[in-house]
Amino acid sequence: MCDRLYETIDIDTIPNNPYLLLTPGPLSTTKAVRAAMLKDWCTWDNEYNEMIQAVRAEVVALGSRSDAYTAVLMQGSGTFSVEAALGTLMPRNEGTLLVLANGAYGERMASIAQYAGISCVTQRALETQTFDGEALETRLKTDASITAVAVVHCETTTGILNPIEEIGKIVKKYNKLFLVDAMSSFGGIPIDLDALEIDVLISSANKCIQGVPGFGFMLFKKDVLARCKGNARSLSLDVYDQWDVMEKGHGKWRFTSPTHVVHAFSEALVELRLEGGVEKRNARYRANQLLLVEGMEALGFTCVVEKSLQSPIITSFYSPESQSYDFAEFYKRLKCAGFVIYPGKVSNIDSFRIGTIGDVFPEDIVCLLHAIDEAKFW
Repeated sequence: MCDRLYETIDIDTIPNNPYLLLTPGPLSTTKAVRAAMLKDWCTWDNEYNEMIQAVRAEVVALGSRSDAYTAVLMQGSGTFSVEAALGTLMPRNEGTLLVLANGAYGERMASIAQYAGISCVTQRALETQTFDGEALETRLKTDASITAVAVVHCETTTGILNPIEEIGKIVKKYNKLFLVDAMSSFGGIPIDLDALEIDVLISSANKCIQGVPGFGFMLFKKDVLARCKGNARSLSLDVYDQWDVMEKGHGKWRFTSPTHVVHAFSEALVELRLEGGVEKRNARYRANQLLLVEGMEALGFTCVVEKSLQSPIITSFYSPESQSYDFAEFYKRLKCAGFVIYPGKVSNIDSFRIGTIGDVFPEDIVCLLHAIDEAKFW
C-alpha cells in the first residue's frame, strides 16, 4: 500500500455539467478542478501541508507585492470567514465597528457583530447606490469610538461595485482599521492591498478563483493579526489560533480541513495563472457582462443598477411588467436550455440576476441570450 500510485485521471472521462451556473458562486468550474477532488489526502501528510503553504502564499501574492500580509484559511462558507475575521479583529469590550451597508451582505456583517456582542453602528445607502464619502468622513470625525470600518466590495444583492479606493482613503485618514469583504471580487477584479492599506480582506474558494465551496480565506496584515490574540468569541472561528497553528505546523489546520476542496482550489489557482492572472480574468468577466447587458437591453430588459456602478460579477434586471411573467417558469425554461440564473434580492424591486463569472465565456453569453429570447412567454 505504501507504494500505491494514483493513476493519471483522464479529464475527458469527467462528465460535463448539465447546465451552466450563472450565479455569483458556487459557479461553473472546469473539468480539471472537479477532477482534482478525486484524490484522497491525509491532513498530516507533508505533501498536503506543503500544498496548503503554497496556496497561502499564492493568494497573498494575488493582492500584495509586499511581505506585510499573511493568509489564513478557514473551513466553511465565506460567511464563516467574515464572522471569524470580525470576531477576531475587534477586541472584547473595546472599540466600535462601523459597517457600510447597501445590501444583504453588508447587513449580514452588522448581524454578525450583534450576535458576537461587538459594538456596531451602521451607515446605510440605498441598495442601488453607493456611499456618501462626506457622510462617512463626518461620521469618523465626530465618533471617536469607531475603531474599524467594514464594507462589501461587490454587493451581489444588486451587483453594485462599492468604491473601496475612495472609502479606504477616508478610513485611513482617520487611522481606522479597514476590513473589506471581497467575497465576490477577489481574483476577478484587481485589488492592491498595499496601496489601499486594507487591514483584512476576506474571500472564498468558490468565487472568482473558480474553486468549489468548502473554505474561505482571510488576508490579514501581519502586524494587525499579531495584536488579535484572545479577541475571538468562538473556538472554531479564532483566526489568530488558526494562523498560529498553520505557521508552526507548516500548513496544518487546527481541525479537519476540507482536503478535496483545497486540492481543487490549488488546481483553480493554476488555471488562473494560465489564463494570465487577475487582469486577464477581469477582462473576460467584463466582456461577458458587457455582452450580456447589450443583449438583454436589445431583448427589452433594463438594468437595476446604474452602469457606472455595475460590477462585472453579477447584474440585476427588472422583471418584465407583464402580468403573465412568472420567474419560476422563466427559470425552469432556462434551466431546461442549459442555464441557471438567480432570483432577485433587492428589497423593493421585482428583479432577477445573472452572473458572468466562473468558467463562462462570451460565446456562452451569446447562447444564453438566444435561450432567453426563446424562453420568453409573456
